[in-house]
Amino acid sequence: MTATIAADSIVRARRVSVARGYRFELVKLVSQWRIRLLVLACWIAPALFVAAVSQQSSLPVDTLFGRWMHATGWAGPLVTLGFAGTWALPLLTSVVAGDVFASEDRLGTWRHLLVAVRSPRRIFAAKALSSLTVILLLVAGLACSSAVGGVIAVGNQPLVGLDGHLLTPGDAAGKILLAWVCVLAPTLALAAIGLLGSVALGRSPMGLLLPALVALTMQLAQMLPLPVAVRLALPGYAFIAWSGLFTSSAQLGPLLIGIVVSLVWAVTATALAYMLFLRRDFTNLTDDGSARRAVTVGALPLVGLLAVTVGVVAVATPATGTGIEQDKVQRSVATAFAHLYRMQTKQLNRPDVTEGQLQATATCNKGGGKLAAEGPGNDWRCVVSWHLPDVEAAGSAIYQLDVTPDGRFVADGDGPKEVNGYFLVRTSTGDAPNPLWQFDGNVELLHTTKG
Repeated sequence: MTATIAADSIVRARRVSVARGYRFELVKLVSQWRIRLLVLACWIAPALFVAAVSQQSSLPVDTLFGRWMHATGWAGPLVTLGFAGTWALPLLTSVVAGDVFASEDRLGTWRHLLVAVRSPRRIFAAKALSSLTVILLLVAGLACSSAVGGVIAVGNQPLVGLDGHLLTPGDAAGKILLAWVCVLAPTLALAAIGLLGSVALGRSPMGLLLPALVALTMQLAQMLPLPVAVRLALPGYAFIAWSGLFTSSAQLGPLLIGIVVSLVWAVTATALAYMLFLRRDFTNLTDDGSARRAVTVGALPLVGLLAVTVGVVAVATPATGTGIEQDKVQRSVATAFAHLYRMQTKQLNRPDVTEGQLQATATCNKGGGKLAAEGPGNDWRCVVSWHLPDVEAAGSAIYQLDVTPDGRFVADGDGPKEVNGYFLVRTSTGDAPNPLWQFDGNVELLHTTKG
């Protein structure tokens, strides 16, 4: 009898494994009504949104790939990705990771959890892994739903890349999947910041809002003409840099740097949250974190990390200033024009011509030649010249450019109207605007490869 009681005591005293704790925390998360609503919304709403917008007469042309939503279903997931990186993913990480520890403070359940699990380390691991699982489920829902909705509503047509070249449906699907995988890195960075805020700030609602506030600060910073090193050192830059995948010569440099920086932030913020969690005094029910410790162990190390990453990126990359320079803009405009000219030629049933035969070049200035031809602005003007086989005279067309600080530009045709004016052309999916009228492009901030 005594031996049986002793054996039972040993069984009861055995620590709960990380796997069991993970399952328990995952069940706790998905049992919350707001998490269930988020999962449902992420797996249904994007498909409905993409399908509805694709049937409208006016498209979100101010969004990357928005102008192609009538032409192919593969534009929808990229429009959704742009929105998700700006708003959806920061908010999702706030709701999930930003509240996973703070909820125990509000409910006063730390004592019960510690008695059951008997290991703060295992509790932290279980909560971090369960929140990561839910975030991955939400991201997968956004990607799959928007892709399915776009393909069903519009069709499985080729996608026009950022430099005007056509991607086959299979190639477009592969690059879209890769783009969504790439934005997992900054999403993990925001989730780690959410864990840090949830541990450090306890019951305070600031812990819940911290990932969204950090994301908003980074978005505002990206709108400024920052040096390239500072821009790339921000943990959210990969939310923008995925666009480099959709050029004929993929612009991988900024994307890879953005991913590495985001992962470094994710690891650092998670480690800081772990240190704070282990140092916490759970015997005091009113103590849910020290403000001084949150600053010294939480905020200051991240500020130092930002300074270090800026220095490392500045040394490792050759670009100076904003990275937007005259020769880069000229090359990007000429490359996009050549690809789109071939598309227009095919749509108008004219003899085919290759980019090599066109020999398109662009001459660009800023502010009518009165300003230095560098940096962002809506006062860029480019004259594109090209040659047709067996035609002695060169053709020319004028474009007005609006170049944003992150290197994206919108080229607006300014004549001649027969080349880049507004008129409808017949396509396989119906009438569409002249592809040379307005088009999006991307200036690689680090270096430009010839397409």
